[in-house]
Amino acid sequence: MSAPTRLSLAVTTGTVHLPEEGRVAVLAPKIGSDLSPLDADRVHILTPFKPNFEHFRARGYHCAVAPEGRYGAAIVHVPRAKPLARALIAQATRVSDGVVIVDGEKTDGVESLLKECRRREAAEAPLSKAHGKIFTLVPGSDFSDWIPQDAEIEGGFITKAGVFSADGIDPGSRWLADCLPAALGAHVIDLGAGWGYLGARIVERGDVTRLDLVEAHHDALDCARHNVHDPRAAFHWADVTSWQPETRADAVVMNPPFHTGRTADPDLGRAFIATAARALKPSGTLWMVANRHLLYEATLTQRFKHVDEIAGDTRFKILRARHPVRKTR
Repeated sequence: MSAPTRLSLAVTTGTVHLPEEGRVAVLAPKIGSDLSPLDADRVHILTPFKPNFEHFRARGYHCAVAPEGRYGAAIVHVPRAKPLARALIAQATRVSDGVVIVDGEKTDGVESLLKECRRREAAEAPLSKAHGKIFTLVPGSDFSDWIPQDAEIEGGFITKAGVFSADGIDPGSRWLADCLPAALGAHVIDLGAGWGYLGARIVERGDVTRLDLVEAHHDALDCARHNVHDPRAAFHWADVTSWQPETRADAVVMNPPFHTGRTADPDLGRAFIATAARALKPSGTLWMVANRHLLYEATLTQRFKHVDEIAGDTRFKILRARHPVRKTR
């Protein structure tokens, strides 16, 4: 028999009380989150991250990227980014007519959030379990000051809380954009487009007739729609690792992520490389930036005929891979 999770223990011990009726909003659950104490028919998953969205939808849960009406209770799964965690708590308190539960790992900052809520006299019934904490918010607590506003950063770009590089242009992406050739080709794909910086730089080129921006985070893609306001741009909310274009492209540009939570996971970048190879024409070229310590070259040489580093320093490297190799069955 498996050990009880924080939520199941909190429910069975009476630390938290879930309503017998009404929908329960579950905000930002991760793959593997235990929702077994909840009535699945009443659960409404709210997540902007496409892989998690599809994971829970495949298991029969109703999923959405934003609240739909009112809820009898809400559960916030604490994300790594504190501005996003605050935003989720503010959202939960606005849409729930009942209890709001906050559940998170110590490594994701749940203890810091609990302290902040206690200073506001808004937290009660904390329970520690499995390297984390779960607590409830005092009914009627006002977190309106935690509702984030869209930020305007250098260059007039708009970002949102919780998206990658929300405070400014990522230096790796800036360097990659500066290294791109004047002519990229007619059809370009931006894999992991984020809030659209690379896309905005790509459409500066007159030879581009179509740009596909592919991004798994719905909020980031919303920002990209604002930041890449160009009729040549098409936006795709999708898991990059499984996405395929309608037609193969002349070029792929990307700054792939390499973390799952706080854990380094270079397999993500390798999966991006595989998608790029599938998405390119036989004559196509991949342009990517990576942290110096990430050894993507072996994967690139398996997937492309020609691979070279066109720029680099102690922190980043700009890699070009040409002529994808088609995998045979």
